[in-house]
Amino acid sequence: MNITGIITTLNEEQNIVECIQSLQKICNEIIVVDSFSTDNTIFLAEQLGAKVFKQTYLGDGIQKNFGLQFASNKWIFSLDADERITDELASIINTLDITNSTFDAYAVGRRNYIGSRWIKCCRWYPDYCTRLYNKERTQFTDTKEHACVLSNNVCKLKADILHYSFKNIGELFGKKERDYPTRSAKIMYCKGKRANAFTPIMHFCSAFFTKYFLHGGVFGGVDGFTISISSACSTYQKYARLLEFQRDEKVRQTENFDNVW
Repeated sequence: MNITGIITTLNEEQNIVECIQSLQKICNEIIVVDSFSTDNTIFLAEQLGAKVFKQTYLGDGIQKNFGLQFASNKWIFSLDADERITDELASIINTLDITNSTFDAYAVGRRNYIGSRWIKCCRWYPDYCTRLYNKERTQFTDTKEHACVLSNNVCKLKADILHYSFKNIGELFGKKERDYPTRSAKIMYCKGKRANAFTPIMHFCSAFFTKYFLHGGVFGGVDGFTISISSACSTYQKYARLLEFQRDEKVRQTENFDNVW
């Protein structure tokens, strides 16, 4: 198939081989946009025939779009290093007539895992995301957080990708290399948003209620409760950090607000 697979990486030697092999089921070209990994990510990717381009991390959507300029195909499949294409999805994509497709893009379901446990509650499934798209018609939003491919002309495919989100519950409560709450707090602070003493706890309660009751965590047993607590804790930390930036000049001086990413 004339599809270019694009992966963004930073120190993904544990994932990159299986990720690329997964994309090779549907792609005749694979591009890796690497944020200057210090492990064997680049070596392993090149060994498998991927084209590697280095770029300091610019944020989610911007980084994903960076690879488009090197793609020789119009159709792109975007995959994160901790994701895999299933054989079922590969079979469906390989039967598509994308050359004459009237769609701008195709969305796929995503199975999110903690360890080996496929989580179906808390809106973790089917978690549709648009990953196969025509770069001449659309691309990822030019945003630094939670970017997505925007189009009103998307076809949903009845097959999934696998997302090994977290190795264990410990990672669920905070991958050190991500630290999304602090990043989000910095962005809010720079945009002029402010919190008060009640803001963190109010958002904690709201996030837990939403995940556990409205998004079905209550039906997910221990994992559903744990995910709801994790979401609430992350939200609490985000607003607590924002409040801290407001109140403590010494803390602000230790943070780099010019380079959030």
